[in-house]
Formats: sequence, C-alpha cells, structure tokens
Amino acid sequence: MTHRLDDKWVWDFWFAQDGCDYHIFYLQAPRSLIDPNLRHKHATIGHAVSADLCHWDVLPDALTPASDDRAWDNFTTWTGSVIGHLGIWHMFYTGTSHAEKGLVQRIGVATSDNLVSWKRYEENPVIIINRLWYEMLNLDLWHEQAWRDPYIFHYNGRFHALITARANMGEPSGRGVIGYACSENLINWDVQAPITEPGEFGNLEVPQIVQIGKYWYIFFSVEYTRFSKARRMQLGKKQQSGIHYLVSEKPFGPYTFLTDDFLLGDAACTKYSGKMIQNPKGEWVLMVCNHFALDSEFQGEISDPIPIRQESGGRILIDICSRNN
Repeated sequence: MTHRLDDKWVWDFWFAQDGCDYHIFYLQAPRSLIDPNLRHKHATIGHAVSADLCHWDVLPDALTPASDDRAWDNFTTWTGSVIGHLGIWHMFYTGTSHAEKGLVQRIGVATSDNLVSWKRYEENPVIIINRLWYEMLNLDLWHEQAWRDPYIFHYNGRFHALITARANMGEPSGRGVIGYACSENLINWDVQAPITEPGEFGNLEVPQIVQIGKYWYIFFSVEYTRFSKARRMQLGKKQQSGIHYLVSEKPFGPYTFLTDDFLLGDAACTKYSGKMIQNPKGEWVLMVCNHFALDSEFQGEISDPIPIRQESGGRILIDICSRNN
C-alpha cells in the first residue's frame, strides 16, 4: 500500500535505517491548499516508520520552519538526508527565509539521538555555497539560487555531500550540476567543484548516490521544462519528466549517461523524487513519489517498492516481470 495521508500531500523523501526499522522523512503540505503549486511554500518535514517499506506508522513531524523572524529557515524547510555518526543522527536539510522571499537556498543540520526529536545546530547554515564554482542569485539567469537537496554519505573515512546546484558558467538553461562538498566531522565543510558537468539540464533534483555491484550511480529527478536548449534540440519532441541516473566505476566520477531514456519518465511526470534502497531481503528497489496522474491531478503519495534489475554493462531497468508478480 502506498504511503498516503488523507489530509496532506507528501512528495520528496529520504531514509534512515535503525536496525530493522526503516524511517522515512518527507515533505508534506495540507491538501486543503487545493492548488498543489502552493505546497512548496507550506512544506514541513513529516516522519513515518516501517519494517517492510510498505506499511507505515506516522510519527511526530520532524521539522517545521523556524519561528524566529531572523532565522535563515523561517520560510521553508525542504529536502535533505539523514546520516548517523557516533550515536547521533544528523539531518541535513534545505532552508529559505522570508527576508529573501525564499529565493536563496541554504543547507543546515539538525541532530537527534532517537530520530524523533530534532534540535537545530546553533551555527547553521553549515554547507555554504562557493561562488568560485556555483551560480549565486541572479534573476536574469534563473529564478532562484539553487543550493538544496543535500545527500550525505560516508566513504573512505570522510563525509561527502551531493547538492542540487548550478554552475556559474555556460548557457543558463543547462547549468544544472551535482554540487560537491566534503567534511571530517559533519559540521565543517569544504565546498569544491561540481561532481558532474553542466550542459544537459537546468537543475538535477533530489540526488542520491549508491553503489550496486561494481558501478556507482547518481540518481536524480528532472522535469522536461528544465531540459537545456541543447538537449531539447537533440531529443526533438520526446518529453520525459521523472527519474534519471548517471553511472561511473568510481564514486567521484567521471559520470556519464548510459542512455537518454529515463529510468522512470513520461510526459505527465507521474513519478518523481526517486530513491533506491535495499529491502529486508537485501534486494535493491526503487521508491518514488506518485506525482501527477494522467489527468494532471497531483497525487502526493509515496509508492510501494518497485523492483529493479541491473544489466551487465551497468544499465538499470525497472524489473517488469518481478513487478507484475
């Protein structure tokens, strides 16, 4: 059964595993808003737990916008990720402020010892955009300062962050990149050059990195309206919005596309914000936000696990045979 709330839309989500329990955190907003386009300005971070990725028990909300008029995150609290370190859980998340009309995105962290009660770090934000590589707010080029959706992972003794960002050079419609930062302690971050090259998209949202077999994958989501001019010309009228991926044999690249076809994509943007996770059997599965129905109504729910399979050359496909069983 999908994770659907009667009174709220849910969309972008991320996981934390604690023993046999899967904790899911997600953006949510009241269905009473009627217009789903308003949800981004009314988002809070919800929380649920499951033993099987199918049946979810809703827990208290994790984070809401700060009440302080001077806070960097008093307008919105958006997508992030959770990682554990030395017995403490760290939730990295995106914030915007009323003072900047939500146009400038920043990344901060909150901590918890139980995944339920969260406390903001007093010296947020912690991962600061670096203009040496990344586009700052310039409304002549883009409608926001993109610095969001941090995905944190541990590798080779250090912590690493993938970030939805835009390069500070190139044709504006194709400046989307996966930004990169690293840290020794989850508090002090060194922001470095992007891990991917610009040129294909205006942005690459909700990134996630996983290793499956010998290959490393960066999964991300993008709408057709965020294709670069060059990509639109190359693909003609083929419209795909949804979940796509890049692949490499090394965690920090170089990354390439194995195919122009999305892992899950269609003109209606029925699926978005995909995340890979291993189910209780250790099998890799994909979970997505059920975004728009074919009649354009926004669904706002999180899918059941979708089986995937990996081909010998690294290509990932939806496992239709397993899905139908």
